[in-house]
Amino acid sequence: MNDSPGWATPGSDPSDGERPGAPTDRPVTGDPKWSAEQPPPGQWTSPTPGQTPPPQAPQQQPGQGWGPQGGQYGSPYGGQYGYPGGPGQWGQPPAAKPGVIPLRPLGLGEILDGAVATMRSHWRSVLPITLVVATVVQVLSLLAQKYAMSDLTVATEPGADLEESLNSLAVAMGALIGASFIAALGGIVATAMLTMIYSRAVLGNTSTISGAWRDSRSQLLRLFGLTLLLGLGAVLLAAVLIVPGALTRNAGLIAVGIFAVIPLITWLWIKFSLASPALMLEKTTVFKALGRSSKLVKGTWWRIFGITLLTNIITGIVAAIIVWPLTIVGMAVFGGGLGGIEDGTASTAWGALILSGIGAIIAQTIVMPIQAGVTVLLYVDQRIRREGLDLELARAAGIENYGTTGG
Repeated sequence: MNDSPGWATPGSDPSDGERPGAPTDRPVTGDPKWSAEQPPPGQWTSPTPGQTPPPQAPQQQPGQGWGPQGGQYGSPYGGQYGYPGGPGQWGQPPAAKPGVIPLRPLGLGEILDGAVATMRSHWRSVLPITLVVATVVQVLSLLAQKYAMSDLTVATEPGADLEESLNSLAVAMGALIGASFIAALGGIVATAMLTMIYSRAVLGNTSTISGAWRDSRSQLLRLFGLTLLLGLGAVLLAAVLIVPGALTRNAGLIAVGIFAVIPLITWLWIKFSLASPALMLEKTTVFKALGRSSKLVKGTWWRIFGITLLTNIITGIVAAIIVWPLTIVGMAVFGGGLGGIEDGTASTAWGALILSGIGAIIAQTIVMPIQAGVTVLLYVDQRIRREGLDLELARAAGIENYGTTGG
């Protein structure tokens, strides 16, 4: 049975099953064939097996989604893969490639290449978004490090008054938490807009910054709620497993809690890793997005974990290559050299902080779109593998007779 929702039109608010005019009592059967119901005017029609599609498919216009919201998508080819040239489909033409990826199940190299290709070909939309977010985040981080860490150093000096030390620690922690909160907000906005840009790049459509903002803003509060829910869930899970050992001062129990919480959080992280693109592209709710991610990841957890881990390793190495040389030069030139490093003043020197911040801005501007792109393309790949989404994408891209067996 294929009960997955279709693509919602970016910018619309109705959630799954609430599209105006959508049938509310559509029967659900185990037949993998296309639904015989006709969508409302302006939506894509669903051909039945053996039926020749219309001679001219509607062209995808800016602002449109990838299919009718709440639709039923299946694969007329049967089996796991629904794409031309798949298993048992010898003699079929190669999969179409209207955008940055071919419309078939993707390999690791194609996912990484698609993420980089989108950043390269749509840099006018991608890089300004990440550059602005990275600059704001790093400026706030720089100020927090400069003043919060300076206060923290004074508070921990021998002979410091206890009350003054506690006040300094509170101010430092408040500044760091505030900077982290602003950084999280910036990351959420960037992720939302990048998701829309990558979704259009799959169809070969260009995007603008204003268009990405218009398409994503209706889901920003929900994306913030999703991020907050996942973060709180991880904190609560860690507290439940580690706090009992800390309260009883039992080192063994603390160690068991730490060893238990790491794999559990990792498992949940991958299980819900596709919730963000599901939330944005299907225009659904937070809990439905979590359910969609869980369903799409099921049975392929290790594959998605491997691709995600490799992506983080690659982007981490790229970021380190950019950031660390500038940080070392800044601490050596402006931080007093080894003496400043030993007494902790090198890390709070203005010159060292500015050079380190510039490196972090460059690194984040490059790394952020790659990470977001891999997540979006993993989501698309899983829907192609499980739900035959390649057929709907082909129609949305205006490709005629795609996926037909009758010629």
